[in-house]
Amino acid sequence: MAVPQERLDFGAAQVHDDGIGYDSILTPAALAFLTRLHRRFNAERKRLLQERRERQARYDAGALPEFRTDTLAIRESDWSVAAIPAALQDRRVEITGPVERKMIINALNSGAKVFMADFEDSSSPTFANQLDGQVNLRDAVNGIIEFRSETGKSYHLNDQPAVLVVRPRGWHLEDRHLSVDGEPISGALLDFGLFAFHNARALHQQQRGPYFYLPKLEAMEEATLWDEVIGSAEHELHLPVGSMKVTVLIETLPAAFQMDEILHALRRRAVGLNCGRWDYIFSYLKTLRGHCDRLLPERAQVGMTAPFLKAYSELLIKTCHRRGAFAMGGMAAQIPIKGDDAANDAAMAKVRADKLREVQAGHDGTWVAHPALVPVAQEIFDQYMPAPNQLGVLRQDVSVCREQLLAAPNGTISRAGFDNNVEVCLRYTAAWLDGLGCVPIHHLMEDAATAEIARAQLWQWLHHGDLEFADHAPIDFALFDHALASHTHRLRESHHPGAARADAAAALIAAMTHADTLGDFLTLPAYEQLA
Repeated sequence: MAVPQERLDFGAAQVHDDGIGYDSILTPAALAFLTRLHRRFNAERKRLLQERRERQARYDAGALPEFRTDTLAIRESDWSVAAIPAALQDRRVEITGPVERKMIINALNSGAKVFMADFEDSSSPTFANQLDGQVNLRDAVNGIIEFRSETGKSYHLNDQPAVLVVRPRGWHLEDRHLSVDGEPISGALLDFGLFAFHNARALHQQQRGPYFYLPKLEAMEEATLWDEVIGSAEHELHLPVGSMKVTVLIETLPAAFQMDEILHALRRRAVGLNCGRWDYIFSYLKTLRGHCDRLLPERAQVGMTAPFLKAYSELLIKTCHRRGAFAMGGMAAQIPIKGDDAANDAAMAKVRADKLREVQAGHDGTWVAHPALVPVAQEIFDQYMPAPNQLGVLRQDVSVCREQLLAAPNGTISRAGFDNNVEVCLRYTAAWLDGLGCVPIHHLMEDAATAEIARAQLWQWLHHGDLEFADHAPIDFALFDHALASHTHRLRESHHPGAARADAAAALIAAMTHADTLGDFLTLPAYEQLA
């Protein structure tokens, strides 16, 4: 199975390999399939990314997101999404995680209704990680996935695994390891295409999909592109139209103003929307980076009870249920705290309160990041949602205007909050550069989205006005540089993931924080340094 180290040529598609053999995944037929997807859809993908840049330039110049006037008819007319398959009727608890082999087995066996296998924010997109993930998911679909630890412990699937849903990378990311006609392929097309090519027919025969989560959309036109990509794949793979189903993460501020439109664009395939809370907070910061009156307090104070987040989640529930789609809640990032019962009880109490808020608001399900949280969340949803879902909860009491979605909450910035942002951003980036995309830090599971919040907040606080702490000490670059140097030294001397990449991560964070403009994504420049 070994593959030569030189560039491989499969017709128009070229794989830039590092000597790792994936010939059962990168077959000539699979590469030809990817080539057709690229040639048909990449130009439109690039055009839509240019529209993103133009839209952001308007926001930077003072404009604000708003509901579209040209799509008013979509919002006001009566229509619904297509029928939702039986395998997705009950999604009360979903677990998410990277496409690592042991994680896949544990997540599928966790008791959750759904496992979202993540090629995106909880994965570091090394060539090995992405293609190992494809091998692992193929084996899971075929029921043959196994794992044996270094201590000899064996892992395999139980008789009732969770339903598999796959999240490919967003439209903005490319993959340098495979190019078509001299252009790098979209990470989204690569992840989606390989998984669909190898697994779609088997999953269709099992009446389990294939199902996908679509990340980082900003406009209905980007949803339309996904609809066309999926339709093309269904045709090529000889599946009935609408066999592939999708849930869209509403995790960007512009998308919150186009929920109806996004569902309408995908109405043959959409089964729901998800409150991608962490990315949504990051998108709020990034979209409004030019507005000094839209500062957010430290991350710990920006919870889902904040008015702008409460309005967003309730609008999502109302929109989804009006259209016959599921409204999925957000992630509980807590992980069990071993050796400290009091701290663990407090963390679990936060999870219960969050899930109680979601189910009572009308959400049809929720996310957790650790198997131990599955029964905690399930207990709450079982108690308050005895039916498989809450599609009948229409939330006609909800009326959300633009200013409610844009209003910045009150709050403060503490020294501890500032320092935590520096530490989380540094430690996560270093681990990501070392190939790990999901990192436990201070009993929270941090991924790219939470690191992005930390990075964006630091930039915002340092570039907008003369901010200070409660004791009137200034929040300035001298403080940031000192904190970054201190945490870099500690990380370099530690056994934490990414310790060997501490200096590279610090240099990247320093450059992005000192830059005059908040960078769109940490992962874009970081990818250039990824092994």
